[in-house]
Amino acid sequence: MSKVIERWKQKARQLKAETYALYLAYKDPRVPWYAKVFAAMVVGYAFSPIDLIPDFVPVLGYLDDLVMVPIGITLALKMVPKTVLDECRQEAREVMTQGKPTNWVAAGAIVVVWVVSIALVLATLAQLVKK
Repeated sequence: MSKVIERWKQKARQLKAETYALYLAYKDPRVPWYAKVFAAMVVGYAFSPIDLIPDFVPVLGYLDDLVMVPIGITLALKMVPKTVLDECRQEAREVMTQGKPTNWVAAGAIVVVWVVSIALVLATLAQLVKK
């Protein structure tokens, strides 16, 4: 059991490093624009301290963390030129030893999405109650 837990921890550390490498690749001028856009979306969501689907929602709360983020990272990594990716991975390993970066702009965007969604639901409910 201890080996399984350690293997999962290693995979999580590797995923964080890959995400940060994508962040670095996003800023590199050698990366195509479409890869930058996709990488920015994946990195913004992965580094955001707030999830689009909160973790307390049964099953779906962890779906994004366990499935969507790794798939997004994998797809984005395939779009980045190998030489750029190798350089970014090396820099990411060095930076990640100092702690996990956080993207507060992405967190703010997710909060706005939730607030607008709640407002729309409340407005719809208010219209239904008036009828």
